[in-house]
Amino acid sequence: MPTFATPPDFTALLFGLSGCLVDFGARTLPVTLQRLYPQRFADQAATLLTAHTALPQLLERTPQANELHAFDQALSEAAREHAEATPGAMTLLNDLHQQHTPCAWLDELPRDASIVLATPLPDWLPGASSTSGRPWPAPDSCWQALIDLQVDLLDGCVLISGEPRLLQAGLNAGLWTIGLAASGPLCGQAPADWQALDSLERDSLRAQATLALYRLGAHAVIDQLTELGPCLSDLGLRRQKGEKP
Repeated sequence: MPTFATPPDFTALLFGLSGCLVDFGARTLPVTLQRLYPQRFADQAATLLTAHTALPQLLERTPQANELHAFDQALSEAAREHAEATPGAMTLLNDLHQQHTPCAWLDELPRDASIVLATPLPDWLPGASSTSGRPWPAPDSCWQALIDLQVDLLDGCVLISGEPRLLQAGLNAGLWTIGLAASGPLCGQAPADWQALDSLERDSLRAQATLALYRLGAHAVIDQLTELGPCLSDLGLRRQKGEKP
């Protein structure tokens, strides 16, 4: 794996959880909704549904307590099935840990489901679900994660994710942002399904996701974490030339 940019090039790295460090394709939420409400889910654009708004949107009313409980349980069950590190994630985290680069993960699923998803990740890596403060794309969770890491400066902080609303939160927080096209929810393919696609189908999905993330304002877009090393090096050069996020 390519060498990663080292401190003081970057102050801290924040990662999305689902579709970035784990759960290639960010399948936990859509699988949960498909199982609970197959017909209603089929009528919705999966990328427009969030953990905070999915049930009210699908039910077209305020969910009842038993429906919320069933939703949380189904999310945790799906999270157990998708709790697998994405390609390159463990090597990357090990390198960052050896370099003493502060890093953490962010997620918007309920806390229990997030913890289950994060099971494959090292114990030293802190994480936070965005159950307090304003939801993405508000910058609250990004700032809180940096506060928890005891980071003194926003300068040199980077957010990596395939989730458009989290990337927007990073932009709103004043961070450098790197979008993940292939492993995030915009492509939405489980690893085996992604590999089963022919090259033209993969290229088409990848191109659409890449364009969407650049249009959002991401400073760089890569397919997945295995390509992060050269991307960080490029951002480091841009910072040295005086570019700001």
